[in-house]
Amino acid sequence: MTAEIRVRRVLVTGAAGRIGRAVLALLAARGIEANALVLDDPGDLGGLGGLGGLGARLVVTGDAADPGTVRAALDGADAVIHLAAIPTPERNTAQEVFAGNTVATFTVLEEAGRAGVRQVALASSWGTTGLPWTTDPDPHPPYVPVDADMPGQVEDPYGLSKQVDELTAAMMARRHAMSVVCLRYPYVGGFEERLLAHAARLAEQPALGARDLWTYLEVDDAARAALLALGVPGPGAHTVHVCAPEIIVPFPTEELLRRFHPTTRLLRPLPGRTAPVDTTAARRLFGFTAERLIEF
Repeated sequence: MTAEIRVRRVLVTGAAGRIGRAVLALLAARGIEANALVLDDPGDLGGLGGLGGLGARLVVTGDAADPGTVRAALDGADAVIHLAAIPTPERNTAQEVFAGNTVATFTVLEEAGRAGVRQVALASSWGTTGLPWTTDPDPHPPYVPVDADMPGQVEDPYGLSKQVDELTAAMMARRHAMSVVCLRYPYVGGFEERLLAHAARLAEQPALGARDLWTYLEVDDAARAALLALGVPGPGAHTVHVCAPEIIVPFPTEELLRRFHPTTRLLRPLPGRTAPVDTTAARRLFGFTAERLIEF
């Protein structure tokens, strides 16, 4: 099914980030008003989309973990795309990563619910699997295609924070009769910005992509998934994987799995370069299939 989008103004947290900017551009193109919440205003989020700005009607500067800041940013919004987060466990303390991410998500969803917002899309992460940052030198998923039910191997504060975010989403969906969709994003970027370079690097050293199962998503597709997720009717919480349908390297998927994940069970054939991740929930719930693919 294709989700029907019935929102007038969307609060985008983390709007100055990679996906946030793409979301603002998409909302402007679709004629949907946007508020932006950012830690620091880069100066180009407001104004007319495509004419010196990304079209946000309101830009609020502050911490997404602060209730007053979030209330101000919610002015007039009837939906939220929550992207604000510390994106890795590598550059901040464990306490900063875990507490910052989880408190921000709790605060944004609580204030949104209290303000009457009933449609939320939330950036979760491939990091919930635990594979990217586990101390295990040779980690493997128990099976592929990976789905949202696969037990995680999390040892890091970022992956844990995203697991807690998903639990928070489920609680808030019940608490406020909201629809909350948690999008487990993989490696995201623009083609020229970083995806092509990433693909070239992994083609030379495919072992570098083993923890991510060589998955990716182009940033405009990432933004489109977030917008489509706002059309899922509530109340209820859903966790879905979103990624390109093919892996980012020019090798057969099953060959890579045999080489780098020999203990992983193959639940169904993965012909050609089929991504070893189950994205059927995103397609079923809101009609999302990635369209912007790397060609080999």
